[in-house]
Amino acid sequence: MHPAPSIILFTTLSGLGYGLAAMLGLGLLDPANIATKLAHVLALALISAGLLSSTAHLGNPQRAWRALSQWRTSWLSREGVMALATFVPLTWSAWLAVIEGRYYWLPGLLGTAMSFVTVFCTAMIYASLKSVQAWHTRLTPACYVLFAAAGGLVASAFFAACSAALSPLLPLAALVVLAVAWWVKAQWRARTRELSPLSTPESATGLGYLGRVRLFEKPHMTENYLTREMGFRVGRKHAAKLWKIALAAGAVVPAVLMLLLSAMGPGGAGDVAVAAGALLAFVAGVLTERWLFFAEARHAVMNYYGGE
Repeated sequence: MHPAPSIILFTTLSGLGYGLAAMLGLGLLDPANIATKLAHVLALALISAGLLSSTAHLGNPQRAWRALSQWRTSWLSREGVMALATFVPLTWSAWLAVIEGRYYWLPGLLGTAMSFVTVFCTAMIYASLKSVQAWHTRLTPACYVLFAAAGGLVASAFFAACSAALSPLLPLAALVVLAVAWWVKAQWRARTRELSPLSTPESATGLGYLGRVRLFEKPHMTENYLTREMGFRVGRKHAAKLWKIALAAGAVVPAVLMLLLSAMGPGGAGDVAVAAGALLAFVAGVLTERWLFFAEARHAVMNYYGGE
């Protein structure tokens, strides 16, 4: 499928923002520190930027609010409702930290729980689509939630380093969650590689009893929305290279730097630079992973357009 930049930015930025907000909600950072105050502001900014970027993919963005009314049946609507509702405890926590310099457990824990629920709803938009077999698995929301948690911990380690108050346990926790997140993603990718298509040109047309079905002529001469959005293809060789890049940037580099950070201890020389490098590498890796998430997905509708 077509990897739209707006959706890639949305899932990456909002995931990182919700992950950071969730860690702040657990009280992992001292709200009296300026870096922690900036972390609260950054979390809200990332979430807002991600949500705004998602509207760029809509045909009629000014009508996006109407999607909120379908929360009973639509995961997209549930995500919108949860995103708006989650702003309440997150803004409350941010106010307490930035203005009053204190942490209160009620909005903190509520914001943490609602942040992960919102990320889960985002993932279920894709996992609920039976027409995209690669996405239709419980591993999809698991990947989204784990990547949000990993990003939140890596970002928290950076802000803790900026405050010279980094506990060795924080980068070690980030290291563990990073390992779990990318292991689950590897399982997701392995499953995708072993899938046998449930929908084929033979089953889609009902002509399988006659033998192999091939496209004689396309439904129309020019491109349309379906061929642009659902007919994107990426070569296996390029996908394999990009997966290695995603794994190296998003997993190996941050893991090594988190391990180094835990050994350096609080106030160590260069710990801010190390933490910043880990965070930037993680974001680059997730951006690449999200591009592959969309680019390698095959929609069943392409059976009618000669898709193999």
